[in-house]
Amino acid sequence: MEQTNVAHRAIALGFFDGIHRGHGQLMERAILRAGELALRPAVFTFDRHPSDLYADTPVQLINSAQDRADLIHRLYGIREVIFSHFDEAMMCMPWETFLTEMLYGQYGARHLVCGEDFHFGYRGEGNPSKLAATCRTLGIGCDIIPLMEIDGIKVGSTYIRTLLAEGDMERATEFLGHPHCLSHTVEHGKRLGSSIGIPTVNLTVPPHVLTPAHGVYATRVQIGEASYMGVTNVGVRPTVDRSTHVTVETFILDFSSDLYGQTLRVDFYKRLRAERKFASLDELKTQIQRDMDSTRSFFQKHP
Repeated sequence: MEQTNVAHRAIALGFFDGIHRGHGQLMERAILRAGELALRPAVFTFDRHPSDLYADTPVQLINSAQDRADLIHRLYGIREVIFSHFDEAMMCMPWETFLTEMLYGQYGARHLVCGEDFHFGYRGEGNPSKLAATCRTLGIGCDIIPLMEIDGIKVGSTYIRTLLAEGDMERATEFLGHPHCLSHTVEHGKRLGSSIGIPTVNLTVPPHVLTPAHGVYATRVQIGEASYMGVTNVGVRPTVDRSTHVTVETFILDFSSDLYGQTLRVDFYKRLRAERKFASLDELKTQIQRDMDSTRSFFQKHP
């Protein structure tokens, strides 16, 4: 039964991992319908991947929930992201209940947008045709968006994860529509960079979020409203550390303030080289200087 105390919404449905260009089509349509129908545009998603409840290993996500919300806000202007907790009750919910009681009743959906491969409800029994038919019964709107392809390849999170695992940031950017990003609070490291005159900031990768292929990347670092060039190393730092713990360390060019405890965002643009072990710290320092030059050159060509 309709609740009169909630805002009526045009809702884009999906998990939205990576916030790629296919997701963008859903959100753009939700914004369009919201404007036409005087509704509030929103995204409905889950706080964790549904397969985590039954898979042997958690899905390695492109983005944390925080980064998904930030990308939705920043790139598409949708201010409301509804994160629903995915648990056994949600997993076992019949698709009709999910649609009529949760989306229509609880969240005031008056227009829904999904992709043509969207499935929902218990065992994924809900599909776009059932959604469209039920929306007609409820008297609300529904758009089913065709899958997007680039070079004959489906724009999807699975393929983008493969690109990130290979370190192909330029191809990933083409499919995402934006650079791959990682944001987190800066933590204290071992200060080994400072010992060779190249201080770095250390970011911890959130649980179940994948790290790109080990290597050195040309990045941009967003600190508040300011953006700086960066050289980011993803890997185990074989020259200075015997640990297998993966770190994400960034040297920020033309910046010297203390950032410990602050939250920043690193955008990955290009993999410069693979991670390798150097014979000495001096050799490592020389290579980092070359990486800085390569980064400056890259951004001069790609402002």
